[in-house]
Amino acid sequence: MSDGPRIVSSEHLAAGGKGEVSEYEFGLMIAYNAFTRWVQRCMSAAGMPELSVLESLVLHHVNHRDREKRLSDICFLLNIEDLHTVNYALKKLVKLGLVSSEKRGKEVFYEASVEGRNLCSAYAEVRRTCLLSAFPDDPAAMEDFRQIATFLRRASGQYDQASRAAASL
Repeated sequence: MSDGPRIVSSEHLAAGGKGEVSEYEFGLMIAYNAFTRWVQRCMSAAGMPELSVLESLVLHHVNHRDREKRLSDICFLLNIEDLHTVNYALKKLVKLGLVSSEKRGKEVFYEASVEGRNLCSAYAEVRRTCLLSAFPDDPAAMEDFRQIATFLRRASGQYDQASRAAASL
């Protein structure tokens, strides 16, 4: 337990116990902002500066495992409640020729085009050069990342449950 001051963005949220959660939230906030800035700049370096962070993430998921995806599948995996924002992103990606769509009955299926797959590959190369090279080749450090990822997935469940509780107030 640390005796020093808490590093938080809002001291009033850290008051009254469990201030560690506020410290975590501040870390999450600055990590989120750094991550979104990174995605934007990496995609720009890969050759598509006009894509938003959401559009970039949607493109990567549509390209994932070279399988068609439905809007609901994309939103579910990315944990996005507002389907319209993902739908807008998909329409832009289709318009740019990075994703193709095919309507079957009431469902629309999306897949990355050759241009979209090439852009994802270019992004991966920029990522390898600029980001991954900065991480140590240390199995223990990589295990730390696995544990952090597991914790973040668990924490997302806590926040989802809390958001449902708040919506019922």
